[in-house]
Formats: sequence, C-alpha cells, structure tokens
Amino acid sequence: MSTPIQMPDINPPSALSAGQIQSMLELTDGDEIDALSREARWMTLLHCGRTVYFRGIIEFSNICDCDCRYCGIRRSNGDAARYQLAKGEILRQARWCADRGFGSVILQSGERRDACFVDFVTDVVRSIKRETRSAILPDGLGITLCVGEQSRETYGRFFDAGAHRYLLRIETSSPRLFRRWHPARQTFDSRLRCLDHLRSLGYQVGSGVMIGAPWQTTADLAADVAFFRDMDIDMIGMGPYIPHHAAPLAAVGVDAPAVRLRRALLAIAVVRLVLKDVNIAATTALQTLAPLGREKGLASGANVIMPQVTPASCRKNYTLYDDKPCGDETDPGFQKALESRIRGMGRTVGRHQWGDSPHVFHRQALLRSA
Repeated sequence: MSTPIQMPDINPPSALSAGQIQSMLELTDGDEIDALSREARWMTLLHCGRTVYFRGIIEFSNICDCDCRYCGIRRSNGDAARYQLAKGEILRQARWCADRGFGSVILQSGERRDACFVDFVTDVVRSIKRETRSAILPDGLGITLCVGEQSRETYGRFFDAGAHRYLLRIETSSPRLFRRWHPARQTFDSRLRCLDHLRSLGYQVGSGVMIGAPWQTTADLAADVAFFRDMDIDMIGMGPYIPHHAAPLAAVGVDAPAVRLRRALLAIAVVRLVLKDVNIAATTALQTLAPLGREKGLASGANVIMPQVTPASCRKNYTLYDDKPCGDETDPGFQKALESRIRGMGRTVGRHQWGDSPHVFHRQALLRSA
C-alpha cells in the first residue's frame, strides 16, 4: 500500500487556495491518485455516511430552445427525433421508482420557457407528489428538476408544486469558456441570476461542469471547484465531456477518453475534499467512458447514482453526447447487480429516503443560529 500524499489543511474549506486545488487536479502518479481517492472516500464516510442514494432520472422531453455548441439536442440539430412524454407516462415511471424504493426522481428535459411547458411541468410535479405518498414516504417522492433557466416566478411555481431540489449546471465558471461554448443570447450572467433565484426561493441548489471540454485548463477546473464552494452549492452533478457528432464543438480536439475519465474522477475526489458534506452524483457519462464508470465515481467520493428510467421507446433520443449507455436500467437483474457491486464496496443503498445532502441541514442550522 502506498503512503498517503500530504493533503493540505481542508478544515475549514476556505483554507484551500486555488493553487492547492489545482495541484490536486493535476496529479498523474497512480499512487498519489489512489491516495487522494482514499482520502475522498474517508471524507464521504465521515460527512455523508455509507449510504448511496438512487435518483430515478426521467428524461421527459428532448425539445430544446437553446443552442449549446456541445449538445446533441440543441435546437439547430435537425436530425434529432424530438419527443415529449405524456403526463401519464411520467407518472408511471415515477410510481415505478417509488415501488422499487427510490426515494427521489429527477425530471430532466431540454430548456423551454413557454407557458404550455411551465404549466405542464407544474402539473406533473404536483401529481407525482400526490400519487406517490405512502406510509413509508408520507410526503411522496423527492423531486429534483433539471429544466434549465427559468424566471424567478416560474421557479416559484415549481417549488410551490412540490419540487425541492433544482439542478442547474453552470458548465463552467469561466465567462470566457461560457462564451465559446454557447451562442451570444445565452449568457453567463443569466445563469448566475438563476442560481441566485433558486437559492432565494428555498431550493436545494445543484450545479456542475463539464470536465475535459475544449479549451478548458486545469486552472479553469480549479476555479469551478472554488465556485461550488463560494456559491454554497448543495449538490454536484458533473462528468467528463463527451462530444456529440452533430454539435459544433465535436470538430475541436480533446484529450483521449482515458485522460478525461481520470480528470473527472479526480474532480469528484477534489470536490469531496473541498466541499465535504454535499451530495455528488456518479453521472451516466462516466459509464460511457468505462464499463463500471459510476462505481469508479463512488470510489472517488460520489454518493448518488441516477439510474435511467426513461421509457425505452424514447431513451435513445435523449442524446446529449454520443455513445450514451441506453440499456434497460429498470430491469431487475440490472438493479440486483448494481446493488451487489455497491455492497461489495462497503456501501449500502438508501431506500425510501429523499437523501438530502447533509450540507443542507448544516446550512439551515447555521441560519437558525444566526
């Protein structure tokens, strides 16, 4: 067993400088990376426990008004087969999650802001809460929304309907990179305002970034980690950048998949060491680059997995990037094997629990004592 590397003082988090964060993200020696991962696993157990929470992700529509230059469902991709699930289809998948002991679902779609879409999402959220109440989950499933930038009024409607978490990935904390990855009408400042709206309304706020995307430096990624800390983010959903053949950024060269996977796992470990008690997802993109990518994410400090429960009829059409795994993750054999691997890592699966991050409760306790 290698000797653990000397870790910087991480208590309190503010003691970490950008340079210290960057130095950890730049590790390439296998023994040092293993030691960092061990430290991250220990930090996970210390602050979040052994439990891994499942969030059933329902990708209910790939219709999008945005034109992000890295995305396969961007508005300008005329080859995308567009779809939107009916309310009944979404409710069926949500009930499946509740019956299997998932405590939460994630409703994800392309970005739209029209009144029809807002009314639809509000109604679906309210219906899921009503129809998944039980003696075990008296308040119904926990609901995370991931439907992009909206007005503060719209966020308020979603919150009042029953959504209590919101994932709005910043993709990068660098305005320079944001401009290169998005058209001019999509602005970094607008993204920041939305994060502020979500926090002011009482949401548990999630964000995340792409790792290894064109023109991104390790210094940029270190700034992203500091951004999560300074914005007091509650949950992180980040993963390796994977090109989509129909997106403009696919023409720009990137590091080999193994390098992007290593950087993504390092980023998970570093975020855990810096933020300590937040929820961190082992994303599906990890699974694209390695057969057991999500398990590698758990071993690096993640504590949430998001099984794909989108109906098989349209699962392959929600293609943010190429080669996305589209297997049937609602198959009992898949669930049994995944849970067995999690137990083999010394972890347990949380059932019938929302699984809110400890960071939320710590932040709320500080507010009450202020």
